[in-house]
Amino acid sequence: MEVKLNKLFERLIKIRGLTEDFLNPKYENLEDPFILPDMEKAVECLKTAIKTDEKILIYGDYDVDGVTASTVMESALKLAGVKPENLEIMLPDRFLDGYGMSPKLIERAKKQGITLVITVDCGSHNHEIIDELNELKIDTIVTDHHEVGETLPEAIAVINPKRRDSKSENLRNLAGVGVAFKFAEALAKEGMIENGQEKWLLDLVLIGTICDNMLLIGENHILGFYGLKVLAKTRRPGLRELMQSAGVKNLNSESIGFQIGPRLNAAGRLDTAELSLNLLRTDSAPEAASLTNKLEALNKKRKTEQISATNEIEKRGIIDGPVVIEVGNWHEGILGIVAGKLVERYQKPAFVLTEVENGYLKGSGRSFGDFNLAEALSNVKDLIISGGGHAAAAGVRLEQKNLYAFREKINAYYESLNLKNQEKYLKPTPDLDIEDLSELNLDFLEELKKLEPFGLGNEEPIFRLKNVNIELIRKMGADEKHLRLDIKDKKGRIMKLVAFYAPENWLNLDYEDKIEPIIKLTENDFNGVKSVEGRIIDIVI
Repeated sequence: MEVKLNKLFERLIKIRGLTEDFLNPKYENLEDPFILPDMEKAVECLKTAIKTDEKILIYGDYDVDGVTASTVMESALKLAGVKPENLEIMLPDRFLDGYGMSPKLIERAKKQGITLVITVDCGSHNHEIIDELNELKIDTIVTDHHEVGETLPEAIAVINPKRRDSKSENLRNLAGVGVAFKFAEALAKEGMIENGQEKWLLDLVLIGTICDNMLLIGENHILGFYGLKVLAKTRRPGLRELMQSAGVKNLNSESIGFQIGPRLNAAGRLDTAELSLNLLRTDSAPEAASLTNKLEALNKKRKTEQISATNEIEKRGIIDGPVVIEVGNWHEGILGIVAGKLVERYQKPAFVLTEVENGYLKGSGRSFGDFNLAEALSNVKDLIISGGGHAAAAGVRLEQKNLYAFREKINAYYESLNLKNQEKYLKPTPDLDIEDLSELNLDFLEELKKLEPFGLGNEEPIFRLKNVNIELIRKMGADEKHLRLDIKDKKGRIMKLVAFYAPENWLNLDYEDKIEPIIKLTENDFNGVKSVEGRIIDIVI
């Protein structure tokens, strides 16, 4: 029997060009994992390692993608028959090691008798470390999703969908945890993992993919669709405890990106990512509660330091040039977040740097539109010690004496590109114009859940409210920086809208102002009574 869709929802999916395959994706439509180069080699290598009782070390990364990928890989190897006593996980320290395979890995591998290293979310650029491992007769399997260089490291296998000889464009958007899952999927296809058991790993695949800002289309949409189902009944005590502590009411991409992700990331930013790793791995409810409390404290500290740094920069008041480059005495773990806030505030790419040792600066950059940070840093490589990353996010290290030249050359490079109207990339584009507020009801909100998870390439729907009048203006919060706005349509229907940390011109609205709020929808549940509210993302005045 054909299910009748809400009329407004039908309009939305027609505008977006969404098909039945998108609304109801099938797990069996996932790409064959063996389409990835070197997958067969990796599986054969693991088979040998299991037969010969080898000791295996998983080497990850300190962000959410790296921590979830490490846990997925460990779980997959155990399901495939690797004995727990033969498995180790090693994460780099953000402050001491930086990104990628640390030389400390060599000493640990020798000390613990490791004969196989499996990387997750890194390794494609660590030729020297892998060469050293080869000299020690230690094999390496690389699983990664970062851009590759001109040559690949001499590993047993390099599983990376961005390899030039990769045959699947659909897999290029996988996060590190997504690549780790494809390895688990390959093990399942080989009969090394009981059929279907790999699906229980999808809760972590979803979290890592969303928190690494990967495109949520194609393969990632299927993984995310089923990941939401698995996360809703996750077997991990740590995730259950974390979600309860974070006050997650609606399990969706927003709660993952703004409640779960920041707490998992706080460990690697301010302390050690081992805390988050242990939380995801634990089978103990008391340990889960203890680790969650530590992550909550770190996340509160992260928020405080982030707000303090952002306020300090805004009080300076002078932002020269097309690229914001700010230096201060801030915790290096929050630099990327602060750079992102500056992008929102000034609508310019931003670098935020701090002094990490006498005479040396370390920083993070965030960008948008057509300004590629990785290319920008390549253009100033004569002025920096190290730097690189993605188009929209990158890290850099330089001597303080080169700061002025770095600022001048980065800005000159931006201007040489002759980029125009880049602010358009930060402006929300409404999917639909709404005049009758009764259309934005609970039934429609329920239909919207069929499009989850939202993210890059599958953005949460945006609505422009037309021909509405202001019924109520109220500043909220102790510092009155938040806004409640009640609006009424021509039929007298009233809707509550909210904006947190609203711009000054929104807070100073007048009842006579003619406005077109641009909103996303949210569900409010007060004393068991549910209603639809709007979260303001822009106001056309």
